[in-house]
Amino acid sequence: MSNIPDQNSQASSSEFDPPEGLGPNVVGDAEPGAQLRKVEAEAAELKDAWLRAKAETENVRKQAEVNVAKAHKYAVERFAEDLLPVKDALEQTLAGGEVSLDTLRSGAALTLKALQASFDRAQVLEVNPAGEKYDPHRHQAMQMVESDLPANTVVDVFQKGYLINDRVLRPALVTVAKGKTEST
Repeated sequence: MSNIPDQNSQASSSEFDPPEGLGPNVVGDAEPGAQLRKVEAEAAELKDAWLRAKAETENVRKQAEVNVAKAHKYAVERFAEDLLPVKDALEQTLAGGEVSLDTLRSGAALTLKALQASFDRAQVLEVNPAGEKYDPHRHQAMQMVESDLPANTVVDVFQKGYLINDRVLRPALVTVAKGKTEST
């Protein structure tokens, strides 16, 4: 006879018993539904915490949208407040009757000074590139002329440009040197 077990023989029940602690009564002596209720309570608690976190995130997102909308709507408020004295000065000048040329000139100088102070507070910088190298990102060439200056140098400025926080608000309108042409 062979040592191979017979297919009809039954294996002992101990071979198929689950290891200790993994049987149907895992909780031990506690009642069977206690662990289920504990896990369900924990799941409900976690779901509640998740829903609250989700609601808080949504509230923060909505508040951020409101803040961005307000920032866009009132972005120029401070600059507009700075320009009001400039407007007032111009209106007073025009409302005056007979005014001497010197008075008008000094009033215009004071108004320009107030406007420049407003520009400084708003970080609006003037671009007057006469004599500088032509920069197509900050200047707009209106024409090119023969000049003794090196090629691509700004010869004349038709209209000053302006930057706001290093971003071109308006490019300077300029004339650019072609450079010296050699005669043979």
